[in-house]
Amino acid sequence: MSSGAARLAELLRSSDRVLALTGAGISVPSGIPDFRSPGTGLWANVDPMQVAHIEVFLREPGRFWRFYGQRFAALRGKRPNAAHLALAELERRGVVEAVVTQNIDGLHRLAGTRDLIEVHGTIGTSSCLECDEQHELEEVRRRLAAAPDGVPRCSCGAALKPDVVLFGELLPEAALERASALAAAADLLLCVGSSLEVYPVAQLPQITLSAGGAVALVTIGPTPYDRDAVVRLTGDVVDELGAVLAAL
Repeated sequence: MSSGAARLAELLRSSDRVLALTGAGISVPSGIPDFRSPGTGLWANVDPMQVAHIEVFLREPGRFWRFYGQRFAALRGKRPNAAHLALAELERRGVVEAVVTQNIDGLHRLAGTRDLIEVHGTIGTSSCLECDEQHELEEVRRRLAAAPDGVPRCSCGAALKPDVVLFGELLPEAALERASALAAAADLLLCVGSSLEVYPVAQLPQITLSAGGAVALVTIGPTPYDRDAVVRLTGDVVDELGAVLAAL
């Protein structure tokens, strides 16, 4: 076991309030690509402003759904990995208070995390912006497969929109406010698989630090908070969290 994993385990034991923050990197071992890795990232070969912006959805729902339909297909059958399960176990033990995630894949919920704050929304449901009708993921998939124009629609005929935060949209205010409050109250903010570059979520470590708390990082790539972190683990998130859990 690395000295860093042992140190993080000790910090978790000695902290009264621990908040976890996760990004795309925690889902990579489940077979879900992150966004910015060269060659493999979701945005490596496509401009998100041309396919995943709210204006594209409103103006060209067919174009939007040609892209998002591929995302739906790519996420089908994906399961939580041991890193998701480790955080759920830490919550079950009362070590982690809640999990804030930038991910929309729903894997934390499948892993058993109970107090989950999905600040970028979830693909678990899609809604109609005209009449607020909402449908679960599998029903949206069914309507997508049956749609002659490739656009799943609600009963009123309008295009359904995944309940995710698209480019050009604001994050859900209540979720962001709660995440910020938990970050301010945390003795330790455990950041897993996030580059901590996408705002406003990327400000959460600074909120914790400014309030006198500590930040621990478990992620392969560099982050703006590397010098501020009390622990910085750079190995595979599954291996690193597995070692930490074993040391508790």
